[in-house]
Amino acid sequence: MTSAWSCFARTGFHATSMDDVVAATGMSTSAVYRYFASKDELIEATMDEALTVIRDLFGKLLTSEPVPTPHETLRALTDELHRRSAHPRYDLSQIVIQGWAEALRLPALRERTRTFYLEAREHLAELARRWITDRQIAADADPDAVSAVLLAMMPGLIVTHQLVAEFSADTLSSGLAALGSSRRPDESIG
Repeated sequence: MTSAWSCFARTGFHATSMDDVVAATGMSTSAVYRYFASKDELIEATMDEALTVIRDLFGKLLTSEPVPTPHETLRALTDELHRRSAHPRYDLSQIVIQGWAEALRLPALRERTRTFYLEAREHLAELARRWITDRQIAADADPDAVSAVLLAMMPGLIVTHQLVAEFSADTLSSGLAALGSSRRPDESIG
């Protein structure tokens, strides 16, 4: 897998051939094909691994006592992004971006990825419910709305990491607080 990740990070899914992966492993062709029958299987395994990392992070957050604060949750997400980007031979966050495109092409991967994000949304909603209980966010906060914002932010973190700039958990918390204090169009100012 790590040989494939190196190839994918260097040239992308489509420009990487199974021969490239075989050469990177130093194994025989038959040995590699014993594990993965096709490049699509290798791509799917790569995405499964990347999604498992985030699933494990949510599991850790949900079992932590006391429950991590919203800021600590943002820090955990940004720290995990940095860890996944720090390998000298490959950057899993870059590979995830490619994987999202592949999820649109491969129905089985699309369904697994969709299932993952639905589970992530529920995990984030559960965190929000705990934040409400612990009075870390407003008692009238909608856990599903909080979850929607955090879920939508996750891919954005990866894209901005790759294409724009790094954002710290402090910056994200500050920006979310500013947005949270803004008024809806139906609210008056005085």
